[in-house]
Amino acid sequence: MSKTIVVTGGAGFIGSNFIFYTQKKHSHDKIVCIDSLTYAGNIETLGSISGSDRFEFFRADICNRKAIYSIIESISPDYIVNFAAESHVDKSISCPQVFLETNIVGTSVLMDAAVKYGVERFHQVSTDEVYGDLPLDRPDLLFNEDTPLHTSSPYSSSKAGADLLAMAYRRTYGLPLTISRCSNNYGPYQFPEKLIPLMVKRALCNKKLPVYGDGRNVRDWLYVYDHCRAVDMILRHGREGEIYNVGGNNEKKNIDVVKLILSYLEKPESLIEFVDDRKGHDRRYAIDSSKIRRDLGWVPEFSFETGIEMTIQWYIDNCRWLDRITDGSYLKSNSEVPFR
Repeated sequence: MSKTIVVTGGAGFIGSNFIFYTQKKHSHDKIVCIDSLTYAGNIETLGSISGSDRFEFFRADICNRKAIYSIIESISPDYIVNFAAESHVDKSISCPQVFLETNIVGTSVLMDAAVKYGVERFHQVSTDEVYGDLPLDRPDLLFNEDTPLHTSSPYSSSKAGADLLAMAYRRTYGLPLTISRCSNNYGPYQFPEKLIPLMVKRALCNKKLPVYGDGRNVRDWLYVYDHCRAVDMILRHGREGEIYNVGGNNEKKNIDVVKLILSYLEKPESLIEFVDDRKGHDRRYAIDSSKIRRDLGWVPEFSFETGIEMTIQWYIDNCRWLDRITDGSYLKSNSEVPFR
């Protein structure tokens, strides 16, 4: 039976990849994308499916209750998958308010709509950053679903707040939901403020590559396609009310990721420039994803070595997409889309 799926934040990095994955995997489903097209959203990313009769786009802010209610009432979706979020940690430190508004208030508006219009499943896409960080000298320690929340930045605090609110909505209003907490994603269409696309872009231009602190911060990397597979499996087969950690078991130091990019592009390591560390910079993230592997049979399909080569090559092959982000010309396309 076909489903109607609302994907919020679908013009962003992970949301757009999820739309492409769903369109291919479940071709009979209808996908409705809601995105406010802030700086990290790009309507041009969705150009390849914009003409499909199984796809519809609405420009709307998830904090706008009137607009969200109108959209949800008109399409009666089966599922809502909430990718919409302010997600850049540095920006959350300099301007935390917008993170609280979008990530907490916006999520509450979506959940209110889901309750009001009887949505079958609400899925909240969260992050491993809600758990805080782990020491570098304890490789045996991993985040699991029972790890206490211990946030380090306004961004991670806003995501943790949304997770707690979601579980409260389930208990108070009976909202059927699931939550996923994923490790660091990489892949096509990632906005070049994040580590991997930023380093690729700067290396291609022979510019200095700024690396925070000593570069020894460790992240668990997951190719975005595998994250999309996980969200799809949780949405359709996950146990209602459960939280699922999603990780790639690919722990890498930031400096090693940067050196790998330089090696692939045949650029010198002299381009690396260490800069002052970010405030409250978490040292290590590492996810225990045994629950989703055991309960749903999910395992990553792509190793980091394969995924990073595919990602670097994608940015080389799609330099026009990257250039339009860099020079800001994509914003003109965004501005031509009217708000709901």
